[in-house]
Amino acid sequence: MVSTKRGDTKEAGDARVHSRLAEARQSRRVAAVALARAAGVTRQTIYAIEAGTYVPNTAIALKLARALEMAVEDLFQLDAETPAPRLVGARLIGGDECRQGTPVQLCKVGEKWVGVPAVAAPWQLPPADAVVADPARGLVQRLAEDDREARLLVAGCDPAVSVLSRHLQRASVQLVAAAVNSSVALDLLRERLVHVAGTHLRAGPSPASARFRGAAVFVFAVWEEGIVTARGNPKELRDAAGLARRGVRLANREAGSGARQLLDRALAAAGIDSGRIAGYGEPPAAGHLPAAWRVYSGLADCCIATRSAARAFGLDFVPLESNRYDLVLRTESLQIAAVGRLFETLAETAVRRELEMLCGYDTRETGRRLL
Repeated sequence: MVSTKRGDTKEAGDARVHSRLAEARQSRRVAAVALARAAGVTRQTIYAIEAGTYVPNTAIALKLARALEMAVEDLFQLDAETPAPRLVGARLIGGDECRQGTPVQLCKVGEKWVGVPAVAAPWQLPPADAVVADPARGLVQRLAEDDREARLLVAGCDPAVSVLSRHLQRASVQLVAAAVNSSVALDLLRERLVHVAGTHLRAGPSPASARFRGAAVFVFAVWEEGIVTARGNPKELRDAAGLARRGVRLANREAGSGARQLLDRALAAAGIDSGRIAGYGEPPAAGHLPAAWRVYSGLADCCIATRSAARAFGLDFVPLESNRYDLVLRTESLQIAAVGRLFETLAETAVRRELEMLCGYDTRETGRRLL
């Protein structure tokens, strides 16, 4: 605690007052002990005032100003107060998982604010623009008021969205990713809650045509889906029939996901009832990477996911089929400048090379419009 003489009024903690005493004293070449004597305080008090941990009362401030032959306003100033960012209403994707204090990333889609829960990694806090203030009312407390940055909200399950995000940053566009399955992504697009939906559902030339009119569909890439197993494939899994063997536990995906549909088709083709698969009815993993992580951590022996998810954790992969992953958006969204930059980025050789080498994707048709 700072030692003061009788008559001092301690106001420590008043962060609005900015002290310029150290700068003034040094410019006047006045020693701290001499200034303390002139003001009737201790040398430690002078140091505390200079450090900003102690705010002097009016009498001491006047004595300091007189000793340095300066105005009080030149020694102490009020910092400009920054208003607290306002509360805004937002539609929360995955609202059931949002609690008070949950960090979210915000993106404006049309006139709506949409919040996407920010997922933390084991080694760092997630990037966030706001925290949930009232989940029941959809209110979030923004961390800043800066809306100048161009943003795109993309929903889907492709692990390679992080590759696209990095390259879009160079085009001054921030990609906000909502990790949901293909069915949910298309539903969010239909509700005008995202700019782009990623999907790999089977439905003719384009799954979007079965959902709503006025959709534009572009190829992102062709990927392989199959059985992801522990390194070395210790269970010797070769096809869907092996999933029913004793001692094999599956990390399943949620209903509505393309991976779940692939699994069900493979089981039906092999004549295997899903009830025979250990883990089929347990709480599912919400995404290719979360499913592969369960295999990597030993919580499951296998899952259905992309080759890129297996590569991310150094796991083995048994291909079952190739699928095209499409980007679906509303036709009017093609007029958004950030959307234009998205497709310009997809056309870059560096992006395609990274998708091929890092993820194992076929990018020969990347960017081609289907609908």
